Amino acid sequence: MRSLVVVAHPDPESLTHGLGSEVTAALSGDGRSAELVDLAAEAFDPRFTKADLLHYRGEGPTPPDVVREQARLDRAEQLVLVFPVYWWSMPALLKGWIDRVFINGWAFEYSPGGRLVPKLNQLSVHLLAVAGGDADGYERHGYTNALRTQIDHGIFGFCGASIASTRIVYDSETTPVEALAAEVNSTVEHVSTLAAAL
Repeated sequence: MRSLVVVAHPDPESLTHGLGSEVTAALSGDGRSAELVDLAAEAFDPRFTKADLLHYRGEGPTPPDVVREQARLDRAEQLVLVFPVYWWSMPALLKGWIDRVFINGWAFEYSPGGRLVPKLNQLSVHLLAVAGGDADGYERHGYTNALRTQIDHGIFGFCGASIASTRIVYDSETTPVEALAAEVNSTVEHVSTLAAAL
């Protein structure tokens, strides 16, 4: 089992980075390997530029940084996205990574008859979100369902990838450190157990 753990947060000391590092360690060893990708540290450009648009139209090559990210994903059986919730979604850095990397011809394509053909059926995905809000508020206002609709179904379902799990660490800015550590441990154990079962 080879995993790709992608973290999108500007602060390497953040809870998000800590969770990403713990998950990467848990998914390594015993015949398994995991690569940690820090999009901020690598200065990944999330902007869908003219070069991306030309490639989308079939008028230009795939940008080299996109080719690199697709190669990383081609080597992985499992993708773990670790991110803070910004306005009930993922940060622009991670959304831009998806916008640029999960493109027509690689993540999906249309058959000559116009039928959608998902191309990432081999990929299993874990979504690990860190939220400032509480679980009751997320459920009451429908934020959890909104996240699942746009990310689980709208992105990965569209590309044929399977969602292995979606976990949200709530109250990240107000919960005592010890309780947060316990929640991180529980989340890491959950992902590791599911990965071992694949």
